[in-house]
Amino acid sequence: MSAYSAPDIRAGRLGAAEIAANFNDVKPPLDHKRALVESNRCFYCYDAPCIEACPTSIDIPSFIRSIAVGDAIGAAETILEANIMGGMCARVCPVEILCEDSCVRNHSEDKPVQIGALQRYATDALVAAGKQPFVRAPLSGKKVAVVGGGPAGLSAAHRLSRLGHDVTVYEAKPKLGGLNEYGIAAYKTVHDFAQTEVSFILALGGIHVETGKALGRDVSLEDLRRNYDAVFLAMGLGGVNALGAEGEDLQGVEDAVAYIAKLRQAKDKTSLPVGRKVVVIGGGNTAIDIAIQSKRLGAEDVTLVYRRGPTNMSATHHEQEFAQVNGVKIKHWARPVKLYGHQGAVREIEFEYTQLDAQGRLMGTGEKFTLLCDTVFKAIGQTFVKDPVNGKAKDILDLTNSKIAVNEDFATSIKGVFAGGDCVESGTDLTVQSVADGRDAAIAIDAYLRGEG
Repeated sequence: MSAYSAPDIRAGRLGAAEIAANFNDVKPPLDHKRALVESNRCFYCYDAPCIEACPTSIDIPSFIRSIAVGDAIGAAETILEANIMGGMCARVCPVEILCEDSCVRNHSEDKPVQIGALQRYATDALVAAGKQPFVRAPLSGKKVAVVGGGPAGLSAAHRLSRLGHDVTVYEAKPKLGGLNEYGIAAYKTVHDFAQTEVSFILALGGIHVETGKALGRDVSLEDLRRNYDAVFLAMGLGGVNALGAEGEDLQGVEDAVAYIAKLRQAKDKTSLPVGRKVVVIGGGNTAIDIAIQSKRLGAEDVTLVYRRGPTNMSATHHEQEFAQVNGVKIKHWARPVKLYGHQGAVREIEFEYTQLDAQGRLMGTGEKFTLLCDTVFKAIGQTFVKDPVNGKAKDILDLTNSKIAVNEDFATSIKGVFAGGDCVESGTDLTVQSVADGRDAAIAIDAYLRGEG
């Protein structure tokens, strides 16, 4: 084991001007001229594969055609009809593996239409104009409780309100937005856009908000079932997976999601302490985001370590490449074995190289290496915390793969209780998928409330 060095975790590694530049918009928006040029590259396919690739099934050729003829507001209305959080999704969706990957222009001699950038152009135009394109249907007299104010919950709340139902959203945190507010890299969503989008959604009316109210602590499922005609659970994933390595309780070993939340809420990012030598363990978007943001806060050496190969990472190739361009070193085929500390703080982490056995299962090779560090970020996935739902509940929800089990209409095993987003087994861990879940669940809840489900 290498000699220990003194810890070097401190704030103010970079000045305010450099921090501001590092956390500026990573994808500057299209101006009017570039939007017109890009929109005219679209073939406006009749049977467009880009629509099939979008989890919310936005009519992409239609909204792009609207931009091409100068109707950005109309384009935004088309987008928001399918995806009420189209502005955020335009900023954070992995379009390189969704709509743009399926674009018919996406081949070696050409490049796909910039669908994400055009979507942002349109939705930004609507927000800037202060337009509210939606109205509520005649009131049904029904009340729905939504637990969780993230993408799935807000999407469901908006659609339910449009359908004439009164909605109350219960959110454990001080602000609505979920991962859009607390979990996405700050350089992807600047100028407090998450709250701008929340305000737009709530402006429809009919949505009452109770922040600081957690299921199991402040409200119970039994109470919600008694006081509302239906309940939609969209509380996401509240737990964090453990490394399972000796020494992970040392000072300097942090949860990446919690640190990103702290960073997103910091009014002065120069006040955030960051290590000089940072190790990130994980292979998803959270791992990429914390690695890049550590570097942009002034970390000297950032290494991301993943137990399998690059094609197995849930972070896209584009995200992996972006991390490397930002000075992050990515090391594959290694898993943490033990963390070493000095005076209670982490100083070094030992890894074992991994490989696949004949049956394709991950195994250690016995060969090891170490990395010096003063900060280790755990980004190995989140887990569903069932105790608030089933811990002291009178009625027990069925679970599948440790998440809430639902049918094709997002109905749980308890009558009148529906669920969607990350807390159910949807197959993809994406904002756009959660928005789709919330929208589709709301339609199913509406049918249930009207006696049609």
